[in-house]
Amino acid sequence: MSFFSDVERDLLVDARTDLADGVVALDLVSHNGRDLPAWTPGSHIDVVLAPGLERQYSLCGDRADRSRWRIAVLREEKGGGGSLALHDDVRVGQTLRVRGPRNHFAFEVTPGTRYRFVAGGIGITPLRAMVAEAAAAGADWTLDVAGRSRTTLAFAAELAAGHPDRVRVHAADEGHRLDVTALLGAPREDTAVYVCGPARLIDAVTDATAGWPPAALHVERFTAKEFGEPVWPGPFEVELALSGGTVTVRPGESVLDAVTGSGAVVLSSCRVGTCGTCETPVLEGAVEHRDSVLTPAEQADGAVMMVCVSRAAGPRLVLDL
Repeated sequence: MSFFSDVERDLLVDARTDLADGVVALDLVSHNGRDLPAWTPGSHIDVVLAPGLERQYSLCGDRADRSRWRIAVLREEKGGGGSLALHDDVRVGQTLRVRGPRNHFAFEVTPGTRYRFVAGGIGITPLRAMVAEAAAAGADWTLDVAGRSRTTLAFAAELAAGHPDRVRVHAADEGHRLDVTALLGAPREDTAVYVCGPARLIDAVTDATAGWPPAALHVERFTAKEFGEPVWPGPFEVELALSGGTVTVRPGESVLDAVTGSGAVVLSSCRVGTCGTCETPVLEGAVEHRDSVLTPAEQADGAVMMVCVSRAAGPRLVLDL
């Protein structure tokens, strides 16, 4: 089961832990000591650092411990500044504004299914709770974690020690590079693959599962997919069913900017199609999906779109706004 919450709350930073080289964990608790909302494996929260500066981080703590949420943050020197702020400026006792949790990378154990988890670097964070769920259910699962070195891999040592027969660490500096093709092998009807990490790893896993059943592959991306020119390059109209207005989306303008510019209220965060915050119901019209969130089946269904990046595939859309 997956679920979504757009509630914003201020949480206290209760603990700060160095997990690996360049990775810090922040434990967040409520001001009054009350339990935080439950979450499902694969969930993330938005951390609101400043106006226009929001970042998404997977919840990677103990789901049974409702007193706190834990996120793990990789320091990215060439990023947009969010990770640097969390590493350099946030201390125990400070308050962080967060939104969520929400889940577009849902996981639920199905009897008879084998699970192959593949993580690259900080991509282990959403998979950690999935591994715990699979292990508790007695499922057939393995986890392969790849990175530059063991010292850079958060949770890898802990997971390998707890499940030595199921967890494999592939450290490049030890000459143990991950061979995705050899790992996954021939297509199987009974196997689900969950992958999170750098784009090159996700692309490799996607290629390796090209002949598998479409529903076998489950992906979470930290960076947006790359797309060419829109299939409908000209302007198009968006009718707002709730307000009764109509706006024109110009070439180079996002649906999000056009509709919010007209006064519609749409929550958004990443603005590159990776977080799912701006998911909007589509009532009429064909959509060119340019997000990295929806599954191929969800995109084909056309019931929702991420208005920060996706566009009309024709002259008109009707949205439930």
